[in-house]
Amino acid sequence: MDSIIAGFERAFVALDARSRELLERVDDDQLFVRVADTGSLSGASVGEHILRSAAMVEKTFGGITTRLWDDPFEWTLPEQLSDKAAVHNYLDEVEATRAKGFGFFTSDDDLLREIPAPERLTPIIDILLCALARAAHFQGRAFAVFVAARQ
Repeated sequence: MDSIIAGFERAFVALDARSRELLERVDDDQLFVRVADTGSLSGASVGEHILRSAAMVEKTFGGITTRLWDDPFEWTLPEQLSDKAAVHNYLDEVEATRAKGFGFFTSDDDLLREIPAPERLTPIIDILLCALARAAHFQGRAFAVFVAARQ
């Protein structure tokens, strides 16, 4: 595996590990409790942001592997994933999708290829960077809600 691909692999694996760690720290009955009076985090829950983070990864690798750029959060996630066990299973599915996506990369040169994402041609490296940034953003918001809820 080339060094840039290996770096992306480590970053996505670390992202997944942090989501799982946070999921273990929150009580099941608090996972989807919305915090109030916390400024920009009002009305948000830890579980919602963990799911949004994972959905960014699923959407990205679904797009890379099948050219389907649908956001799973918009049409299925909140209704189907109502407890920690279900969220954990979803994280397993996302990790499998991500690993499958990385199987498409044979060298760092693959990251320079442009694919329709979804409306215009975009280098894969840009797609991965954007996905990491957005997923990390939602993960950070999940942690911030977790902290706010404990105060």
